[in-house]
Amino acid sequence: MAKITVLGAGGWGIALALVANANKNDVTIWSAFKSEADALKTNRCNPKLLDGVMIPQEINITDDISSANGSDVVIMAVPSFAVRETAKKLKDINFGIIANASKGIESPSGKRMSEVILSCLPDANVVSLSGPTHAEEVARKIPTTIVAASKETEAAVLVQNALGNPYFRVYTNDDIIGAEIGGALKNVIAVAAGIIDGIGCGDNTKAALVTRGISEITRLGTAMGANESTFLGLTGIGDLVVTCTSPHSRNNRYGKLLGGGMDAKTALETVGTVEGYYAANAAMELSKKYSVELPICEQCYKIMYNGATPEKALELLMTRPFKNESEK
Repeated sequence: MAKITVLGAGGWGIALALVANANKNDVTIWSAFKSEADALKTNRCNPKLLDGVMIPQEINITDDISSANGSDVVIMAVPSFAVRETAKKLKDINFGIIANASKGIESPSGKRMSEVILSCLPDANVVSLSGPTHAEEVARKIPTTIVAASKETEAAVLVQNALGNPYFRVYTNDDIIGAEIGGALKNVIAVAAGIIDGIGCGDNTKAALVTRGISEITRLGTAMGANESTFLGLTGIGDLVVTCTSPHSRNNRYGKLLGGGMDAKTALETVGTVEGYYAANAAMELSKKYSVELPICEQCYKIMYNGATPEKALELLMTRPFKNESEK
């Protein structure tokens, strides 16, 4: 039995805590907000995010970060923009491995989430958790697969053993760069998928978007040092497909509102945290840094940040110069 502390009491944090608890680990959920922690302790559920899913009494809930002291695994499950601030809180905490479950790229630094954590905790042993994993399904024990990626094989295997079970299958991978870039950039493509739904496009358009989307993600990822094969796996095409097609996806819902004519700010207030919104800005910075074209991400960025119309963005994508499909 391992001691596992989950940082973040949102849907994903709760879902991962439930998985860890199902495996007979000693589990604590930490929230940065006392009011949230108190409500979860009293109600043992979050009806807004995981309606009908109860948190067992044996899972401890707290707003005291010192509860992470002595943890074998600390799971980072806060929004990507809160990773740095949360990592800083662990400076004086003793723990074994930190497993990051937040999918994003920090802006303006362009750092992946493991790099953000290591900039705050230089000696940390970091594993990235990524894959097609909607919290709404994981929390209800619907069969799911995920990847524990790390340069340190033993760390990835430890997380695999701590979380893996008959409904939550965990693979390991040593390509943490690919896992994190796939997990972050798929959110931008998922916003684009929602946009084309919102303006009334069809299945042909969606299929093309997903296919060309993974091509963009692969181009950037390999330029950053990732393995091309990673993007054909769970953290690449797997995560992209589920996020572009599922009603659980906030990125997709956000995109549909944009496609329907709602302005970016109002849509963001309506949906809540949308990782693709933040990742689009970071993607543009990385595109310049690595001299990699990201046409779908670029048009998404222009819609969200510059007020471009979805119809014009689609026209620009469809009328780009002709080229060979395999052209790099």
